[in-house]
Amino acid sequence: MSSSDQVPTEILDLARSARRVTVLTGAGMSAESGVPTFRDAQTGLWERFDPAELATPEAWAEDPAQCWAWYAWRTSLVRGAEPHPGHLALAQWQAHPGIDLRISTQNVDDLHERAGSTVLAHVHGDLFALRCADCGAPADIGYPHVVEPVAHLDPVSCAVCGGLIRPGVVWFGEALPEQAFQDSVEAAQEADLVLVVGTSGLVYPAASIPDFAGARGVPVVEINPRVSEVSASADHAWRAPAGRALPALVSALG
Repeated sequence: MSSSDQVPTEILDLARSARRVTVLTGAGMSAESGVPTFRDAQTGLWERFDPAELATPEAWAEDPAQCWAWYAWRTSLVRGAEPHPGHLALAQWQAHPGIDLRISTQNVDDLHERAGSTVLAHVHGDLFALRCADCGAPADIGYPHVVEPVAHLDPVSCAVCGGLIRPGVVWFGEALPEQAFQDSVEAAQEADLVLVVGTSGLVYPAASIPDFAGARGVPVVEINPRVSEVSASADHAWRAPAGRALPALVSALG
């Protein structure tokens, strides 16, 4: 274990020898950029709402304008955030010659992409990949620009069937996108090294992905300032935030 910014020797050795690297990122990665985690307390207008009650098919069916307004507000928070040095370090590592680095994220934002990385999978969906709630047709539109939160915003209608356009995220009670999950499992199993960065390990089935790697004998390294559900099964844990640990690691790789 390490609590410093100096790369632990055993982790650096694994990273230096790895040519196929899979990085699994969670809410802590985005939180370091100022994006509130999903379970963070809401403020202002949304303070009286439990986010888990707004992110369900039932909430959408009951009041789509309320859900749409909440996601428009969340999107404004994402747009106001910038990739931190950890995001940038992953993009730099991914660009190294001879390195096959694959990123699978539980985050629905676009911070990895804005940092310059190619993302293999958004296992909990993509906030910006809007689609029709009825026919599933993708919608090439954006959210309304929201400076201050509002209680209701009418969703846009689908150009194909007239249904309502919904966020491209996975709501509670919905299955993960099958291809994204399978691609993430295969990337973990085929890797020489798996890094689990900023995830609590509480949300299944995404939290099971490191276990698929471990079952194949792939070393699993956790980067997280706090102990998580991943810690017990990780081969090594580095107690540092992603924004400090990842740049230190990539810099040490040369």
